[in-house]
Formats: sequence, structure tokens, C-alpha cells
Amino acid sequence: MAFYKRSVFLVNPSFQLKFSLIVCSIIIISTLIYPVIILDFFKLVVANSPSLPGTVIGAKNDLIVYLVIIQVVITLLVFILFIFFTHKIAGPLFKLKNHLAQIREGRPISPLTFRDGDYFHDVAEEVSLFLESVADNQEADFQYVDEIASYLENLSPIVPDDKKPILNEISRRLLEIQSRYKNSH
Repeated sequence: MAFYKRSVFLVNPSFQLKFSLIVCSIIIISTLIYPVIILDFFKLVVANSPSLPGTVIGAKNDLIVYLVIIQVVITLLVFILFIFFTHKIAGPLFKLKNHLAQIREGRPISPLTFRDGDYFHDVAEEVSLFLESVADNQEADFQYVDEIASYLENLSPIVPDDKKPILNEISRRLLEIQSRYKNSH
């Protein structure tokens, strides 16, 4: 497996950002209950100790500011971690898409590999096996096309003149198929 490293972490920004924002939103929504609990706690303390309201209100405000800062830092860390996590999903899909596009554009069929830390290595293996079977079938088909071309060449002298245009068209199409094969290999 070849070693390569991607330097762009947002290979599918719409997926990666959306997924990371959803996770961060869930974290923020699920942690909104803590300020409510803390405010209720401070109300209870002030109600039971009327001599402490100034000190308690200052401590409450400091605690709320501290918790907001912690929440923002944790949310940013989770967001960044999920960008890296989704990169291990979006990266292989990006590579698969590019690999298939290159084959469609005429590049030779080659095995697909993902980085060691990426997910879906089984997909890369299955795609590589599929592409290998397509290449093997293609090779067998083109060998048969070669045989047919030589049969037609041998038949050419004995075919009546009125059938030669059909034979020439078949030969032309076979050459076209052979040239496509030779261009992709």
C-alpha cells in the first residue's frame, strides 16, 4: 500500500461541516441544562442564606462565565476533532470518486488504496477486485475481437463484392474497439 498524505482536510465540505455542526449542536443543546441547574442551586442557596446574596451572586456570575468559556473551548475542540474524523470518511470517498473518474477518462485500471488511518478499506479491496475482474473480462473480450478480426480478414477474399461493404464496416468497428482498448492500456 502506497503511503500518501492528504493536506486538505475539507475534501467534502458540505458533508464534513454539516456533520460536525450537527454533533456540536447536539453537545450544546444537551449541555444547556447545566446553567439552569446551577441557577436553581444559587437561588436555593440565596433563599436559605439571606446574608450571602452579594457573595453568592458574584460567585454565580463567575461560575457562569467560566462554564461558558469551557463550553466554547470544548465545542471548538469537538468541531475540529470531527473535521478530522469526517476526513477519514470523506477522504476515501473522494479518492474512490477520483479513481473511478480517471479510469472513465481512459487511464489504466489500477488497484485502489486508502491511507492506513482511513475507513472503508474493505470497500477499496472490493472495488479493486471488481476492477480487476472487469479488466480480465475486457482482456478476454479483446482477445476474441482480435480473433474475429483475423477471421474476417481471411474471409475477405471469398466474400461476394456486394457483401464487402458490410464486412468492411464490421472490420472498421472492430478496429475502433481495438484502438479504444490499446489507448486505455
